[in-house]
Amino acid sequence: MRGSWCFKLNIPVMQLLLLLFSFVVFNACEPAIIEPSTSEMQQQQNIIESVKKNDITAVKKLLSNGVDVNTQDKSGRSLLLIATIQQQAEMAKLLVAHGADVNLQADNLDSPFLYAGASGQTALVKLFLANGARFALFNRYNGTALIPACERGNVETVTILANTRGFPIDHVNRLGWTALLEAVILGNGSKSYRQIVQILKDAGANLTIADKDGVTPLQHARSRGFKEIAEILER
Repeated sequence: MRGSWCFKLNIPVMQLLLLLFSFVVFNACEPAIIEPSTSEMQQQQNIIESVKKNDITAVKKLLSNGVDVNTQDKSGRSLLLIATIQQQAEMAKLLVAHGADVNLQADNLDSPFLYAGASGQTALVKLFLANGARFALFNRYNGTALIPACERGNVETVTILANTRGFPIDHVNRLGWTALLEAVILGNGSKSYRQIVQILKDAGANLTIADKDGVTPLQHARSRGFKEIAEILER
């Protein structure tokens, strides 16, 4: 009888011990969150400032000291994005050579590749394409690198992107526009935009995709008096 009483008394105790053991094991398996030290944070700030100043020597030294090449500023802009925004081609090459991510997006969804395409930096577009540029990442308008390149009349960049294997030439952004629609709607019908329309057509762009109101690129060209663009689309 006494043994039975002791057994009953020990059941809750055993359950409590098992619960405590499980808690200890679970927490031991949780990865530790390691905050950067003051020294590391200072070095990260130093490399950000060095990239902004286009100080290649300082950046090389900081990278050799182990500073993360994908360091980001308070707006989420990577070193490579900062260099791209400031059109620092040599700095960008250095960072890519050290493994910088060409797709790392900032808080506003800009990435080095997307920004280079939008700003018509052809040399950087080529560099990023050769180093893992991804086509399924989009900017804040849900657009590709090609769409703003068409809007801004960047013929050389459009030529490269439109003829890159696997590039989504007919992607539709949040406004309901393809690269072709953007070239017609936001372009001015000048020579560069005529060239872009021809490039997109030759690259196999779908000429019949309409905007959210059902208006096609050809109809937009006609309504804007872009006779030559309309002729390209009709041929």
